Amino acid sequence: MKKGQIFEGRIEKVDFPNKGFVWVPEKERYVTVKNGIPGQKIRFIVNKFKRGNAEGRLLEVLEKSPLEMREPVCSIFPACGGCMYQTMTYEEQLKMKAGQVKSIIDEAVDKEYIFEGIKASPKEFGYRNKMEFSFGDEYKDGPLSLGLHKKGSTYDVLTAGDCKLVHEDMNQILLCVLEYFKTRNASYYKKMQHVGYLRHLLLRRGDRTGEILVNLVTTTQEQWDLQPLVEELLNLELEGRIVGILHILNDSLSDVVQSDETGILYGQDYFYEKLLGMEFKITPFSFFQPNSQAAEVLYDTVREYVGDVKDMTVYDLFSGTGTIAQVLAPVAKQVIGVEIIEEAVEAAKENAKRNGLDNCRFIAGDVFKVLDEIEEKPDVIVLDPPRDGIHPKALPKILDYQVEKIVYISCKVTSLARDLEMMQARGYEVVKCVAVDQFCSTVHVETCCLLYKVK
Repeated sequence: MKKGQIFEGRIEKVDFPNKGFVWVPEKERYVTVKNGIPGQKIRFIVNKFKRGNAEGRLLEVLEKSPLEMREPVCSIFPACGGCMYQTMTYEEQLKMKAGQVKSIIDEAVDKEYIFEGIKASPKEFGYRNKMEFSFGDEYKDGPLSLGLHKKGSTYDVLTAGDCKLVHEDMNQILLCVLEYFKTRNASYYKKMQHVGYLRHLLLRRGDRTGEILVNLVTTTQEQWDLQPLVEELLNLELEGRIVGILHILNDSLSDVVQSDETGILYGQDYFYEKLLGMEFKITPFSFFQPNSQAAEVLYDTVREYVGDVKDMTVYDLFSGTGTIAQVLAPVAKQVIGVEIIEEAVEAAKENAKRNGLDNCRFIAGDVFKVLDEIEEKPDVIVLDPPRDGIHPKALPKILDYQVEKIVYISCKVTSLARDLEMMQARGYEVVKCVAVDQFCSTVHVETCCLLYKVK
């Protein structure tokens, strides 16, 4: 088997997050091909070898999978990389994700544990409260587009004007912004040449409140009067309500959504969302679970796993805007949250005050450094790290507390599995584990794990 060879075959299974396995009889070996669905017959090209394993790129779906029982719900599926599994029934998506999580945890855990399956999202479509759309073109030198990247592409952008992962309000805003700049022949930022104006449209919308924050991200390479755009946006007939329109300047060479400087074009630079009867202030870049209703399912699970913490001190590490801390505060002596993003910490403090909680404390800083400064020792620790898991220097320090119980929430189960290896080596065992689907139709899934210290 060589690079550039083209084969046909059927995807036998898909491992997390989207690695399909295709058997090639004439070569008597499997090839890993991303972006497919179990059961599809595909044509693919071998494009690399990694540690002796062949990897291919999907060229064409020759036959649908028997699992594809539904028609696409948007106009740019399956080319769009925003979601993968919308033609599968939701029940089949859940079954596949549960199997993927269980398989990875089974391999990582060295003793018997209880796998509690997967908990569904209350909403299958229109669930995302945050979306980062990119400006670009669908093909080289094509007209301006605004939306999501094609599968497997870091350049080509498809206009996502009828995306079903978000509320219809977001689609209307996207199309309004795109039309505004299209008619004015505005340029978009080209990542290789580092020239151009338009970069991203970051939209956030409270599922419970309907409050919308519009964030236009551009470079400083051109100067535009954006007030006419503001007026057009405010004249849209939306189900929710735009509470803020921001102009974020970003001259970073890398393709990331960040702010060098932020100006308010209209309203305010935050919005509110409600979870489990509490209200949370959310700013443009503060972390908040992207599926509000599924987050309630996840946090109910965390509360159940944490159990009785009356008269106990709980550490909420990687605490974001403090949602978990505030969910646990009413049943704990105190909760101490640590988060590296200062903006999120300020929002967490304000949220706790707004929700009438005086036993929450939030500290801004790197978990690895901040732990040395906290005087109160924890009785229980909750971990909700970024996708790549916990830094290998920080994890031993966390485990040094030797608390009886740890609850670990992960949005990338392979990172969780890696961290479980060290946790088990340090005397913890996995008691139970459950998947929570916050990302319907996509390859992603949350996992929640309960660990006890072995006595």
